[in-house]
Amino acid sequence: MHNFITRSTGTAAVAAGLVLAACGSAAAHVTVDAPGAAQGKYTVATFKVPTESETAATTALRVAVPNLKSVRTEPMPGWTAKVERNDKGEAVAVAWTADPGNPGVGPGQFQRFVLSLGPLPAQDTVNFPATQTYSDGKVVAWDQPSTGGAEPEHPAPSITLGADGGDAGGDHRVASGETSVAETDTVARWLGGIGLALGLFAAALGLGLVFRSRRS
Repeated sequence: MHNFITRSTGTAAVAAGLVLAACGSAAAHVTVDAPGAAQGKYTVATFKVPTESETAATTALRVAVPNLKSVRTEPMPGWTAKVERNDKGEAVAVAWTADPGNPGVGPGQFQRFVLSLGPLPAQDTVNFPATQTYSDGKVVAWDQPSTGGAEPEHPAPSITLGADGGDAGGDHRVASGETSVAETDTVARWLGGIGLALGLFAAALGLGLVFRSRRS
């Protein structure tokens, strides 16, 4: 009985270790997140770049984009960003480089790199092959496509696009969330005004009751 419990505990520990190792490996990948991204639309894509090396820092990142009309970078203190374009003026890649004096993204750390981009192509999935450069000269290419089976060792960051909702003109306010903020602010103002009116009515009603009680 004791041996059975010992073997079961050991098996569970090994299984848990494998799960944690798998999670840790997946978390170390370069990934991208773009909530609400849709075909023909603009979006804000956030690339999460962890440093896997135990001795070197991430000092540069290059991300390929699928020949887009517009790509804008978010200012990052200590980093220089450059948008690369083809002969048609389309954005094909973005490169970030740590400025002199900036040690980069150290071991055990990660950095977010943000882009506003679009209009997105009419396809279900978009890959963003990335190249991560370390301070010791090592270069890691995250460019392997996922085929639906086992995850490759260095998968390319990718996003799944929703169906085209029309209006591919590309209002940047949609990508930045300005429209939803404006609508929320308008609703809040209306609710605030209604609440103020009800409060004034209640106050007037209360004063009226006080005066009546005094007269009686």
